[in-house]
Amino acid sequence: MIKKILFALLILISFCGFSQNISLSEKAKVSILTCGLGPESYAMYGHTGIRIQDSIHGIDVVYNYGAFDFSTPNFIGRFIKGDLQYFVTNGSFIDFYYNYQAENREIIEQELQLNPTQINLLFQQLNHSVYSEERYYTYKFIDRNCTTMVVDKINGILGKEYIKSDTKNQSYREILYPYMTDFYMKLGIQLIFGTKVDEPATRLFLPYEFKEAISTAKINGKKIENSNSKILQVTKVETPFNWLNSIYSLLTALFILVFLNKKWIKISYFIFAGILGLFFSLVGLYSLHEEILWNYNILLFNPLLLVFAWYLKKGIKERIVLFGQIILAMLLVYLAYMTTKIHLEIVWPFIVLHFYWIGKIVLNKNNMALFFKN
Repeated sequence: MIKKILFALLILISFCGFSQNISLSEKAKVSILTCGLGPESYAMYGHTGIRIQDSIHGIDVVYNYGAFDFSTPNFIGRFIKGDLQYFVTNGSFIDFYYNYQAENREIIEQELQLNPTQINLLFQQLNHSVYSEERYYTYKFIDRNCTTMVVDKINGILGKEYIKSDTKNQSYREILYPYMTDFYMKLGIQLIFGTKVDEPATRLFLPYEFKEAISTAKINGKKIENSNSKILQVTKVETPFNWLNSIYSLLTALFILVFLNKKWIKISYFIFAGILGLFFSLVGLYSLHEEILWNYNILLFNPLLLVFAWYLKKGIKERIVLFGQIILAMLLVYLAYMTTKIHLEIVWPFIVLHFYWIGKIVLNKNNMALFFKN
């Protein structure tokens, strides 16, 4: 048994050394693989890989910059912090293909017009990344992921940023928004995002946007894309409408809260909303992810709601009016700012609820008196 293991290791080491030092033939090809979307949060935007083939040397390998280890100590904490280490891997194309076939995710292949010198240089650089300290990199949602790493590699080989974003008229948020089909996941992600994702999308950071950019990119009037084919076609499973996972369930839940009209329900809700706003504030300061910094959604889920809830519980009317007016003023600012934001369509129920409840308590003395009787 030990001999078999040693033999296998010897073959693996020999292959690694061979793959790093070999010079590819003139028949070698480079392709970009764009993989379909998956239901998991880490797969909901698709995936990008680099395929290198050389029939003369029997090479058919795929390089991936999107690998991570779930067993990393404090995985969730490091992901939130923004210092989680991702790494590049390589493996046979056939294993890559079967893996995505099993996940029912399509693969689109785009062969690039590169000369033998460029292909060899890319091959050596990729192998160096796999077998050196360059293997690990700190993941960043927009600026450093499985797609941006490939974009930078290919543009580096081309010697100029020929493949680039043509979506500058859209924000990152607007590009991301259609990918999020799960309503409550979409709501949570949109609420935790800050101002960075509202900036013009100058960076190619998603697989399918990268795919489109390759198709239109040219060097001296000649297309970079040599061919484009769907090498793995899948049957998309139609997801039935889920009422529980839609804005309708949210509206129903909020309507029930309003209908019950209980003092303890309102106080509990304001505490929850205030804690959520406090979390948005603190996580932005704690995390290295720029995407969640300067989160203006704290004007909706306002930490001051905690103070407001406290004075409601204590019945200190002057303080209730003061903090209620401050919160309403900040809510008006938020609403004005949100008129140009795409996620207004999913946060508006909270805006309406806050205006209705806080305004009713603060602006009408009779309603305030009735509130304390409940």
